[in-house]
Amino acid sequence: MAEIITMPRLSDTMTEGVVAQWLKKVGDKISEGDILAEIETDKATMEFESFNEGTLLYIGLKDGESAPVDSLLAIIGEEGEDIESIVKNFNATTPNEESTSTKEAPKMEIVEPTKITPDPIETSQTQVITSTGRIIASPLAKKMANEKGIDLSTVTGSGENGRIVKSDIENYIPVVASSATSSTSVDSGVESFEETSNSQMRKTIARRLAESKFTAPHYYLMIEIDMDNAITSRKAINELPDTKVSFNDIVVKASAMALKKHPKVNSQWFDDRTRINHHVNIGVAVAVEDGLVVPVVRFTDQKSMTQIGAEVKDMAVRAKSKKLTPAEMDGSTFTVSNLGMFGISEFTSIINQPNSAILSVGAIVQKPVVKHGEIVVGNTMKVTLACDHRTVDGATGSAFLQTLKQFIENPVTMLA
Repeated sequence: MAEIITMPRLSDTMTEGVVAQWLKKVGDKISEGDILAEIETDKATMEFESFNEGTLLYIGLKDGESAPVDSLLAIIGEEGEDIESIVKNFNATTPNEESTSTKEAPKMEIVEPTKITPDPIETSQTQVITSTGRIIASPLAKKMANEKGIDLSTVTGSGENGRIVKSDIENYIPVVASSATSSTSVDSGVESFEETSNSQMRKTIARRLAESKFTAPHYYLMIEIDMDNAITSRKAINELPDTKVSFNDIVVKASAMALKKHPKVNSQWFDDRTRINHHVNIGVAVAVEDGLVVPVVRFTDQKSMTQIGAEVKDMAVRAKSKKLTPAEMDGSTFTVSNLGMFGISEFTSIINQPNSAILSVGAIVQKPVVKHGEIVVGNTMKVTLACDHRTVDGATGSAFLQTLKQFIENPVTMLA
């Protein structure tokens, strides 16, 4: 019996999804747990697996097309099963079609499983790029291209509908533009540009950060921390068996402990109330291909620096491979953003609402400092706290930073 697959709601705020790419085609045999497609939500691009078995009989959206949650996505059933009436009846009874989306719903056509062989010349010149700017390629081809440093936009796909497959990467020959063409282009001063459609994630990032910046009255407090003792302590900690602690782990743990002492910084603003959280869930900003995600370390104050480090590393890896779930990005009460690893000495961040604050962590810099009345070479790190003035006053934010400084400068106080 045919099973209807609809556009899933993969996050609490998701209203529509985009099919980044199908990993199965009509006619394929589907087993429970097979990955059908990559779905782009407002928070991430995630793999969508099948909970049914059978043959993929119908695909309702092409790569790059979007549709509201609960729209018809696919049908799985027995090979040869008649599904035309199912599609017709589903489309006829779709509730609240006009209110769900202001866009015209994409036309859904039944794709016959018969494979059409395109003209060989046409195939060799075809490069398929979706409306979201995403190039269609198999996961293995993407991995091989990344390992070989090959730009997928320069590869011609020989798979179905121009999809880039393993053999395309193995047989890839780079095309080198002639020097005459290059010099002519430069000398003639030809203007050029490239445009890609904004992804669901990028749209959401833009909307939420704009709302935060223009609705929350931001102000910033910066403090410089002596890192000499932290460097020595970290080295000693990492000499212990099965222990690996980074400076970011120290900062996250110190932030959690400081938040317990200054709960007003661990608060959230709502129009009709202020919530002061007694639990500490710290979000750690992670850069991914499409933007920025913030996986959450729950009950951070109750975890060791080693546990924090392992959890952050695991979630960062899964975020970059699209394995992070929306639930793992919800529920933060405070955020840490660290650009020190990129050599940024100091910067400011936009608050991740409804939270009241976010900490920006710069690089450790070696510089002349005054100690005991003498100028010596020391290591310092600047951190900047962005606060929402509706919930956190200057004195409160300053007291938090002083406590944070004490913990970071003396990591052994966080080992108990």
